[in-house]
Amino acid sequence: MVNGKNDGCWARLAIVGPTASGKSMLAQELVRRRPPAELLSMDAMAVYRDMDIGTGTPTDEERVGVRYHGIDLVGAASDYSVGEYLAAVRPLVQTHVVRGVSLVAVGGTGLYARAVVDDLEIPGVYPDVRAELEAEPDTTVLYERLQRCDPLAAERTGAANRRRIIRALEVTVGGGRRFSSYGQGLTCYGPTLFTQVGLRLSRPRLDERIAERFREQLDAGFLDEVRRLRGAPVPLSRTARQALGYRELLDHLDGRCSLAEAIEEAVQRTRRFARRQERWFRRDPRIRWLDVREDPWEVFPALLEIFEQSRI
Repeated sequence: MVNGKNDGCWARLAIVGPTASGKSMLAQELVRRRPPAELLSMDAMAVYRDMDIGTGTPTDEERVGVRYHGIDLVGAASDYSVGEYLAAVRPLVQTHVVRGVSLVAVGGTGLYARAVVDDLEIPGVYPDVRAELEAEPDTTVLYERLQRCDPLAAERTGAANRRRIIRALEVTVGGGRRFSSYGQGLTCYGPTLFTQVGLRLSRPRLDERIAERFREQLDAGFLDEVRRLRGAPVPLSRTARQALGYRELLDHLDGRCSLAEAIEEAVQRTRRFARRQERWFRRDPRIRWLDVREDPWEVFPALLEIFEQSRI
């Protein structure tokens, strides 16, 4: 992203890992201790305004001494894509050296993190084309069409992955440009100007932290937040209402389940999501992992050291 000068001053660090691993807490403290520095969220749900408790958006108190980017970008009634997110945050990534600040990017949304770290070129979204493609029930028909339109993309997606086939066709047909022309895709891990650090916890400990955090969010008024959003004049967007915890609490408020059932399902879905995050980030050989036994603060000295080593 940045053709930065080797001035020995500014760091460009990305902290990744599963939800509830403590990465945001450590990133906030890192930025406070190593000014001038700014923090960039790489979380697909923190982009929504008024969804603060459930997404872990920093409170006013937590924002003291920290300049945040990538949060509260759009109303909760709007759908939002990774392409729109990257367009919003790319300028600050490109200019942080010129502005004289280090940049600490933190988040667990894998695609958002890759978009920032590798400055991905994100294809557009074409809802009408997608709807037409999804109306075709036979995946083989769609795959054969992709083979004709973009043989390389067809080879990369395979014949069985309907979701990827539809996305490749959506871009190729809707944008008039082959999907494969956007690069080698997410399976290629090339050079990056970011130093990447991942937090890794044992699954039992991470499961505990997920349950603990959800209880803390409920104590902080999570259910009331969802109730306010449910009563807003414009309903939550399709994307926003899928956020962890929100979907389950909405089901409870709509009478489809008890509060206890909603809590149990939210915790279990969050744990499943954490497993997917772990698998996503493990595939990136460029990430340096820090193992957390009990408390994320254990690895903060090592994180500080990596930060200093990442200065450019």
